[in-house]
Amino acid sequence: MTSRIDLYLRKSQRDREGVHALTFRAQEEQGRRWAQDNGYTVRRVWKDNLSAWTDTHRPEFERALSALLADESDGLWSYALDRFSRRGAGAVLPILDAGKRLVAGYERLDSHDPRDRRRIIDKAEEAKEYADLLSYRVRGTKERQRAEGAWLGAAPYGYRIADTRSRKLAHDPERWPVVLRIFQDTADGKSARTIASALNAEGVPSPTGKAWGGSQIHRMISSPVYDGHQAVTPSKGGRSVAYRDATGQRVSVLAEGVAPVSPDLVQRARHVVAGHARVGNGDGRPKHLLAGLLRCAGCGGGTAAHGRSYRCLGYTIGKPCPAPASVMREYLDAYVTQQWRAAVLASELDDPSELMVTVAERWLALTRPKETEEAQAATAALKAAETALERLANDRAAGVYDGAMGKHFPRLVAEAEATLAEAQGRVRQLSGARVDLTMFDDFEVLDRYWDKADGALRRDLIRLAIDQVTITQGARRGAPFIGEERVTVKWAGEASA
Repeated sequence: MTSRIDLYLRKSQRDREGVHALTFRAQEEQGRRWAQDNGYTVRRVWKDNLSAWTDTHRPEFERALSALLADESDGLWSYALDRFSRRGAGAVLPILDAGKRLVAGYERLDSHDPRDRRRIIDKAEEAKEYADLLSYRVRGTKERQRAEGAWLGAAPYGYRIADTRSRKLAHDPERWPVVLRIFQDTADGKSARTIASALNAEGVPSPTGKAWGGSQIHRMISSPVYDGHQAVTPSKGGRSVAYRDATGQRVSVLAEGVAPVSPDLVQRARHVVAGHARVGNGDGRPKHLLAGLLRCAGCGGGTAAHGRSYRCLGYTIGKPCPAPASVMREYLDAYVTQQWRAAVLASELDDPSELMVTVAERWLALTRPKETEEAQAATAALKAAETALERLANDRAAGVYDGAMGKHFPRLVAEAEATLAEAQGRVRQLSGARVDLTMFDDFEVLDRYWDKADGALRRDLIRLAIDQVTITQGARRGAPFIGEERVTVKWAGEASA
């Protein structure tokens, strides 16, 4: 039976090794010639095309080793030993100890020759020393460039490299308006998916040249580079954070005269993404009194106005529902209004219940929107500050600050605590607004207010105290409507079941 051998080919992404950096084709030709001369059949060719100065995970190399140790092949050939591995003797000893054949063509080393065992180990160690030195030099150069504000990779979306010497960033005239639009739309409350869909519909190319996705939008919003700061990624696949120089300061990557996204817009967009800010301008309000509040008990879905009734939406559009609910709007509106009136009048104005606390908050938002908006913005800033401090603690526990970044940790904590204290003070300043709830303590006043209110105001009033109304299917067609049997109200402040 003919012996089988695998070929392992490795070519650096950037040619830094002169004569040794042969193409895949040249390496494969030499490997096949060696196999033919030595009576082997090439079973498989493995290829890695990775960095010249690192020896991180290489999937094809790992698979080639696994195949060799599992006796799927009888040997492994590589053009040169440093092509094989730069992890030192530890990468070759398991193969040698298992009696497997390892061939390095350039050095003419063959593990079947006992005299070559030490030379193979020595060459592997030399390759590791070379890789370590090269990696050290590259890291040092990159650290210096990073501290000078040079952007080391391809320009981020919306930017271009203004100067190849300094590698500072300037606006890309075609893409920068898209960046500003994304931040503005996010700050206005549009979801990442909605923004991505709109950009795709308009044919706007994404950073990858393919379709936009929500994750791309979120990464842009969180990236420090749109603040104008140098960014690093402490852990592979993790989020980018602002780089700090030796003095702990952030470093600008923008060319002279180039402005980042405005700090106010960046902050508002990030608050929205983090879920700390409410957004929306009240457009698209429902037409009917209970529209948007109703749920069908049969399927848990919403309802739609259908003729003179509220009806299970899924059933209406042809989807299955085991017990589709349908109620005359007139009957249901009157019943829920009666329940709402009774609930708010039954509560004392100084009642600390969740219902009246929520009614007070919503009434303030309805009658004094400007003050409410300021208070919400302050609360959003407070939550963001609390989250930032918690994230620092989590990153410290995860080891993000174990290395060179560790010297900046005390400064970062101090800055985060100062931001938190400022946010807490702003919230205290805006939290003393008094709310006039006397209307909800007198049934005559409340009834007069309700009678004079138009449809839009009545919808707002109902939603002060009610979050959801669930309706069940009637006992039979044409059966009288009995609200107590068919309606469940979820009151404001009430925990979900």
